[in-house]
Amino acid sequence: MSDAELLAVFLGSGLRGRDAVAIARDLLNAHGPLRTLLERTPLELAELPGIGPARACLLVGALELGHRHFAATQLRGQSIGDTAIAGDYFARRLRHHPSETFAALFLDTKHRTLAFEELFRGTVDRAEIYPREVARRALAYNASAVIVGHNHPSGNPEPSGSDQAITRRLRAALELVDVRLLDHFIVADGPPVSMAARGKL
Repeated sequence: MSDAELLAVFLGSGLRGRDAVAIARDLLNAHGPLRTLLERTPLELAELPGIGPARACLLVGALELGHRHFAATQLRGQSIGDTAIAGDYFARRLRHHPSETFAALFLDTKHRTLAFEELFRGTVDRAEIYPREVARRALAYNASAVIVGHNHPSGNPEPSGSDQAITRRLRAALELVDVRLLDHFIVADGPPVSMAARGKL
């Protein structure tokens, strides 16, 4: 199925004599591609022609269902030998958020996934991150290692000075409870940026 045909499944019906596929093509041409369209907030989606509040909720729900399916099938219990796998996962989970969102992936002694949590949310360019809370959640899961990540809604993936500072604070806080910080990913447009690969960990 094309993107337009798949989108039409969720639109259900068209408008004023035009079928759902035609409406979907119009939406993708004017507001696409598909990722850009679906990264809009529910309120923004509801205002687009052919969608409305009910279909906006359906689209947002379908997107979240996909995210959860990916989480359940791709990372649960998987050993992460290459943190790039985690980077791709953070990108899938965080890239669409309109505000900065900080999340953590908790791992056992063999670097198998224990849990993923979105811990802090902020504004379009800032989220308050509390290292003590990250350490507390790591202890709750009996984690031996943690990978963290957050998004830059601006689209610029370059780590800021505050990103580097919070990485150092997180590493220090986790070391106090004998938990390793393996990486910190910055998610924006393009591939996620690894702080470990940049030598900033």
